[in-house]
Amino acid sequence: MNAKELRCFVPIGGQAKRLRPLTHDVSKPCVRFLNRSLIEFSMVTLAEQGVRHFIFGECGYTNYSNLFDQYGEGVGFSAKYKISPRVHIKHQPNLDDLGSADSYRLNMEYYEVDDPVLVVQGDNLFDIDLDDLIKKHEEKGALMTIALTKVEKTEGYGIAELDKDKRIKRFIEKPPADKAPSNLANAGIYLLSPEVRKEVESEEVKKIIEERRRLDFGFDFIPYLVDKGFPVYGYELTVWYDVGSPENYLKAMHDVLHGKLDIRVSEKRILPDRNVWVQGYSETSIKRREEILRKIRENKLSIEGAALIGRHTRIGDHSKIADSNVDNFCILGEHVSIERSAILDAAKMGDYAYVADSVLGRKVVVESTYESPTHIESTSVIGNAVHIGAGCKIIKTRINPNLTILPGMTYIEKFLKNYEDVAQLATKESLNST
Repeated sequence: MNAKELRCFVPIGGQAKRLRPLTHDVSKPCVRFLNRSLIEFSMVTLAEQGVRHFIFGECGYTNYSNLFDQYGEGVGFSAKYKISPRVHIKHQPNLDDLGSADSYRLNMEYYEVDDPVLVVQGDNLFDIDLDDLIKKHEEKGALMTIALTKVEKTEGYGIAELDKDKRIKRFIEKPPADKAPSNLANAGIYLLSPEVRKEVESEEVKKIIEERRRLDFGFDFIPYLVDKGFPVYGYELTVWYDVGSPENYLKAMHDVLHGKLDIRVSEKRILPDRNVWVQGYSETSIKRREEILRKIRENKLSIEGAALIGRHTRIGDHSKIADSNVDNFCILGEHVSIERSAILDAAKMGDYAYVADSVLGRKVVVESTYESPTHIESTSVIGNAVHIGAGCKIIKTRINPNLTILPGMTYIEKFLKNYEDVAQLATKESLNST
């Protein structure tokens, strides 16, 4: 077996509630991360090692339409990353599944797949040596090999207990902390031998589906295989990120900016001693990059730590960017401060705006002036196309897409889902000042 023989299956069926409002109107794998869709990081990692066939197991209209419209059959993706021969992408037909393993079952049957299958998640970042994974899988005679990673908090993950040969003795999905048999968490990456398809189509598994109305890899299928005594082994990863919450998103962004993974930027760093990039190849992009460099030299722009700045982004004088990502086509005013944050594409920010430890969605407008500066901080997440008036204070708050926040409002630890929330959940200070 080698990487070129693998089919890569990507189950995409969840609603990604933890990452809302970024996923309110966008499939999670298509959420922007470091100036591209999140799923592209894992796809490129695998394609560069020889994987050419992907199957997206999309459940739900948004997941299917976002991924099909963006990636189609894989031609554009292959051209973008210069992958030859090109990648081929298939999509789940309009068949309802009852979980990630059931989606695997349906797609393998529909596309008549009898090859080894690599399963990865569309919302994770990882570094993996496929040749080594395949080698270990074959040496152990494994039916299934599960990538595992060490975590500090076990509650939100499937946890595996291994014997001295790295065979999985027990697997518990999301156990309480005192019930976790180890700190080795399921990274959602599985290498499946062709025989797995026979098991997932067996009468015993069909009974599980009928009884539970579900067939999830973590909750159902992996424990089934382990309990039945099939050879299921663990394979430890050292670099892996679950980008499933705003906190995890920002942590992964910071670490990748500082070199934990290949950032997939072909442009050279603009500062010799630090990871600072300004993207773009066109004549106007190059001019914008030179303008940013000039401002840095003249002390009219401060860039601290690492930063990725997208194409055609304009940054006003006396602004500061620290350990942050500012996407394409953004317009930042003067004296703007962006710290440990992600500003997605086409955002617009007024003078003296301050953003820290937060994520701003696409086409967000933040009005701000010297007299009425706007502050957004403490893991706030602003949905796409939100308009925030001058003088607002947004602290540990999430705002759904397309809402307008009036000037001078203060929100602390709120989730603004609609205009009724916008009107009712402001603090007394805000209401008294209007």
